Amino acid sequence: MKRFVVCPVTDLAPGERRIVSIAGRSIGIFNVDGHFFAVRNRCPHKGGALCAGPLGGTALPVDGVTYVYGRDGRILRCAWHGWEFDIESGQALVDPRVRAQTYPVTVEEEQIVISI
Repeated sequence: MKRFVVCPVTDLAPGERRIVSIAGRSIGIFNVDGHFFAVRNRCPHKGGALCAGPLGGTALPVDGVTYVYGRDGRILRCAWHGWEFDIESGQALVDPRVRAQTYPVTVEEEQIVISI
């Protein structure tokens, strides 16, 4: 794996995102409450710009008939067709066999670093 410095931690405040080009790939970097995530900016459903979509939550089951809103800031929704993906694992909520590509992110010497 190769490591790429994206930017200083201070350049990506909580709730912000940045789309960068690394090794020929468009990748979205997200700061969710001080935790950093990297997702390839390509929806596996139809190839849309996944990282341009909204980041929010989803409905979670409480029992067989009741649902509550949860996982706020952890679900990335494709702007083209609304497919939802877990920002950490890349797993699609509609079909667990489908995943968006994710990349490991670390903070080193106050710099955001992605491994590809």
